[in-house]
Amino acid sequence: MQLLSIFLLVKNLLVGLGRPLYRLLRIIGIGIIGLARILFKFLVRVRKIRFRINFKFGWFRKKISIPRATVVLVPLILVLSAGFLMINQMIEKLPDVNMIYLPPVMSSRITDRNGEILYKFYINENRSWTPLEQIPQSLVWATLAIEDKNFYNHHGFSVKGILTAIIYNLKNGKDGSLHGGSTITQQLVKNVFLDNRKTWDRKFKELMLSVLVEERMTKDEILERYFNQVSYGGETYGVEEAAFKIFGKHVWEITMSETAFLAGLPAAPSSYSPYGPNKELAFARQRKVLDEMVTAGYISKELAEKTKSTTLDIKEENTNILAPHFVFYVKEILENQGFSNFERQGLRITTSLDLEVQKMAERIVREETDKVANLHIGNGAALVIDVKNGDILAMVGSKDYNVKEIDGKYNVTTALRQPGSSIKPINYYLALERGLTMSTLIDDSPVSYVIKGQKPYSPQNYNGKYMGRVTLRTALASSLNVPSVKLLAENGVDRMIDLGTKMGIGSWGDKNRFGLSLALGSGEVKMTELAGAYSIFANLGEMVDLDPILKIENYLGETVYEKRVSSKEVLDPRYSFLINDALSDNEARTPIFGSNSKLVIDGKTVAVKTGTTNNLRDNWCIGWTPSYLVSAWVGNNDNSSMSWVASGVSGATPIWNRIMREMLDDKDNEKWGVPMGIDKDNICGKYQYYVVGTEGSIKCKMSVSPKPTEI
Repeated sequence: MQLLSIFLLVKNLLVGLGRPLYRLLRIIGIGIIGLARILFKFLVRVRKIRFRINFKFGWFRKKISIPRATVVLVPLILVLSAGFLMINQMIEKLPDVNMIYLPPVMSSRITDRNGEILYKFYINENRSWTPLEQIPQSLVWATLAIEDKNFYNHHGFSVKGILTAIIYNLKNGKDGSLHGGSTITQQLVKNVFLDNRKTWDRKFKELMLSVLVEERMTKDEILERYFNQVSYGGETYGVEEAAFKIFGKHVWEITMSETAFLAGLPAAPSSYSPYGPNKELAFARQRKVLDEMVTAGYISKELAEKTKSTTLDIKEENTNILAPHFVFYVKEILENQGFSNFERQGLRITTSLDLEVQKMAERIVREETDKVANLHIGNGAALVIDVKNGDILAMVGSKDYNVKEIDGKYNVTTALRQPGSSIKPINYYLALERGLTMSTLIDDSPVSYVIKGQKPYSPQNYNGKYMGRVTLRTALASSLNVPSVKLLAENGVDRMIDLGTKMGIGSWGDKNRFGLSLALGSGEVKMTELAGAYSIFANLGEMVDLDPILKIENYLGETVYEKRVSSKEVLDPRYSFLINDALSDNEARTPIFGSNSKLVIDGKTVAVKTGTTNNLRDNWCIGWTPSYLVSAWVGNNDNSSMSWVASGVSGATPIWNRIMREMLDDKDNEKWGVPMGIDKDNICGKYQYYVVGTEGSIKCKMSVSPKPTEI
């Protein structure tokens, strides 16, 4: 194999020297072979003729005869052997030329569902792979014209280019470095195998590798790899990223003027950068490229002059990240799923995010939190979900990612926060499951629970008032605290934790940490967890996992992952329906919130629940339809308390209301289908739904609530 490599190297070096010189060397070679034959015949005839050497060492004297053939052949063999060993050693020290087939380090891009780029992850080199057939012919012409006119005719190197470079460097290379003379193949080899040191040793390696690469690859394969490997300035590598950065286009969309500009960059990316101090050099280089294209016969002089007069629209350098909290949320998911070092693999990750919805949600969070800054509310967050497939359409982790004063990089949607009363639907579901109905009466009156080793626990309603006997429907819709605690005392704290865990709340953990205050949201949850849990209510008992990734493709465009939506029933659809029905009943929440609160979306059926923690550190509003769920939060990342007037209606609800209105604006009202086993009748003076079979228990009587006792 090594002999073959040496043979191919020598052959291509000779072929690469050009036809005239090749013919001359061929004639010289034939002459040498002829002389060798004559010499051989002569040596055969005179093989008995010997050289006699008088050898004297001290007293020892001897005449030694050496055959004439030995005198000629031994030095020749030694020279050839030394040459072979030298070339062999050089080849052994070369990198494995087969590495040329390995894909380069490529950036991975995260896009929204419509292909809008949110961010590119990369390490040092921002590169995307583009097949040669997608690269405009004009860019190929421009590159060949300015970089390597003889590309399709040489064998890896240009004798003229090398001689020109040698003459230049002998005159100007006082530092011992070598400049210029590289073909496209040599530039590719340098990018793949070698460093940027401009030394004679590196140049020689570059030459040898170029010849070997030309033996293994077609010209088009070399050209494709060149366009995807070469630097176009800074961390931008490859024509696709260069076109996107400078012109905001895919490479296959660029014009003749833009192709000439790009083709001029690789020779000196920093000097010709459109973002550097010498921008005029970049445009002068573009004009030179066009002139070279005329010289090479690729375009007419008229077209070149017309193209020169075209104004280029250079995009401003933009390193912004869109939907940053969401992007890093997806990054974490990728890493957890085994896509380690994905920043180097050239992945194209299509996510569920809708950038237009995201921008709308960001704007609303920012505007509404600014309105209530006087209530000592410094931050806000929001989450928008398509409940049918688990798509995250928007994720706003803070009102401004880049503001240090509010710790803007902190993602509230994935952080543990106390949910306050927004957790109550889980508790009420348990009550329905054990046989109570939405018409069951419960006493909203003061109560105190004596817990061993602790002070008595005496829950209070948010407004400090009590309503007496109320239905579970009213207690849930109006978010009364005391009835919720009484229900949990009946349901059991352990059962509520078990149900929450079943619904996807994985942050509660050790049951021993919680008591009856869990009914009012003392157990911290993530917004993503709560949104996923309440999506089950929206889906009438069916759980669809939140999955923000729709598709992952490798750098060749091959799909390596595609989302498959699946669901499983984790809740009874009848009880889920009743929870939705109560939380979308504006009449049932009127006693506390009034009839015209921002919990109402005119003409739409929406279940909604607010929540405020006792310490006023967290304020929530979460609501859903059969299609969408919107969750909103306001508070402070430093956990400082808001003003006492900051309630569910004045804090997070305006954010929720505006986002939900935007989501439903152009859509018909959507109601939940009535599940099997649910009927409707006049119950206790109100026409409402109930679970078939519970009619006998509906007597508008008080639920048996535990008396104040020792627990």
